[in-house]
Amino acid sequence: MPNRRAFVRQTARAIVGAVVMPALAGVRDVTAGIQPGGATARRQVVVGGQRVKTVDVHAHCTVPGVAGGREGRGQAPANNLQMTLGPERLQQMDAQGIDVQVLSVNPSWYALERDAARQLIQRQNEGLAELVAARPDRFVGLATISLQHPDLAVEQLEIGMKRLGLRGASLGASINGEELASVRFDPFWAKAQELGAGLFIHPQGIPQLQTRLSGNGLLTNVIGNPLDTTIALSRLIFEGTLDRFPELKICVAHGGGYLPSYVDRSDHGCLTFPDQCNRMLKKRPSEYLKQLYFDSLVFTGEALRHLVAVAGSSQIMIGTDYPFPWTTTAVDHVLSAPGVSDADRMAILGGNAAKLFRIAS
Repeated sequence: MPNRRAFVRQTARAIVGAVVMPALAGVRDVTAGIQPGGATARRQVVVGGQRVKTVDVHAHCTVPGVAGGREGRGQAPANNLQMTLGPERLQQMDAQGIDVQVLSVNPSWYALERDAARQLIQRQNEGLAELVAARPDRFVGLATISLQHPDLAVEQLEIGMKRLGLRGASLGASINGEELASVRFDPFWAKAQELGAGLFIHPQGIPQLQTRLSGNGLLTNVIGNPLDTTIALSRLIFEGTLDRFPELKICVAHGGGYLPSYVDRSDHGCLTFPDQCNRMLKKRPSEYLKQLYFDSLVFTGEALRHLVAVAGSSQIMIGTDYPFPWTTTAVDHVLSAPGVSDADRMAILGGNAAKLFRIAS
């Protein structure tokens, strides 16, 4: 029986030998190239006559042989082959026109004691680093961290970025029910700001609302996940975390939940109930959206147009939620959004993510 390291290396070799599937053709601003030997190249995305390197910042994975990853509360099970970095994943990326994925592992370790968390995260991050190193042209990785132990999370982030070449960290929208805005986590935010770490926040749902969200409609996910994100961001704003650490590079899943769609109510809440609003805030709540980043997983062109209007095109990046089948048209979603310039499309498709996660063009 191969050990974990051998298993990871075997999977990495499978990635290198992957055979890509034919690219899609006939889509606006897209052309198909030909590889040497006559094989059809992956879909090439072109905007205004210029080839764009596309980057998906919301892509899940697991590390083979490492327990502790999970597929997400309230979501349909994902194909295990899709969750790893094998040929099937590359084929789907090629078909959709995704050049690079920024990989994250959904957290399931926040309840672990210190020593167990240290051991698990070490194996997880080392394994992920080894996998992405096999195809640095297609993948970059985000460290996992045990934020329930803030000093340990600081250490894990530093090792992940400085020794393993990971580009930042992924984290849940709360930690065992504790808000990310808790001052207990300030040492981690300080280190992330110091290192210029790209951070990706992914919701885990709201167990406290399990009863109300039960029944038809998968509301634990469809409503619960974006609500979890909305609460996390609101607390980071109103508790002053984003003022204490203004240079944080935080990207959030699902277009930021509900907050960008109704952030004006947060502004007016401070006017209507000033005694309930943190008077130490340095600006209006809505203005903090311009120092956050958001994925583009908002499904309609009008929703994406609005997100651009509220947060700015420089703050938005492609997100697919791969391998969960929310979308296979993330590129076309950006290409067809109304009222978005070619320069903005290029930024959203890959330019913004390349800067945030230090991906070579």
